Amino acid sequence: MNRRSFACLLPALFCLLSVPAWAGGKAGEKASVTFHIEADRNDNPKLIFPEPVGGKERIFRRLPDVTLKDVKDFSPFQASDGTTYGVLITLKDNAATRLAALTATNPDRYLLAMVNGRAVDAVLIDKQVTDGKLVIWKGITALEIQECDKLVPRPGAKDKDKKKN
Repeated sequence: MNRRSFACLLPALFCLLSVPAWAGGKAGEKASVTFHIEADRNDNPKLIFPEPVGGKERIFRRLPDVTLKDVKDFSPFQASDGTTYGVLITLKDNAATRLAALTATNPDRYLLAMVNGRAVDAVLIDKQVTDGKLVIWKGITALEIQECDKLVPRPGAKDKDKKKN
């Protein structure tokens, strides 16, 4: 190989070797739980998305109002459909305060629950939620429960387990 062809291949080699470094950050979470408030159709189209709820297409904010990082603990239960699970979620204090404000200012709107980017359930806000608890009534798989167990403690977990998560 002559110097000229080596000089042409060298930049390409550096580009190929640096690709693995781009992906060298922290691996993504294996579980994602988010809650999205219903938005208006005339909001910026880049900030909203449609989702069928209650037999009608509704519009929700892309930016979640509650995420897995806001969750203090969770308790799964068998859903009424007999094949999936639901969860009772207790929020951390600051997230509970945000939820109270969100539900006070958005009566008669839906709050959409998404797990791993998939819409699983939605509830109509009929009153302010002041206890910091959210319920996803259905649609969560056993595998998703196992993945959440790795990230969020169950109620009554030992203090060292809570600090680990």
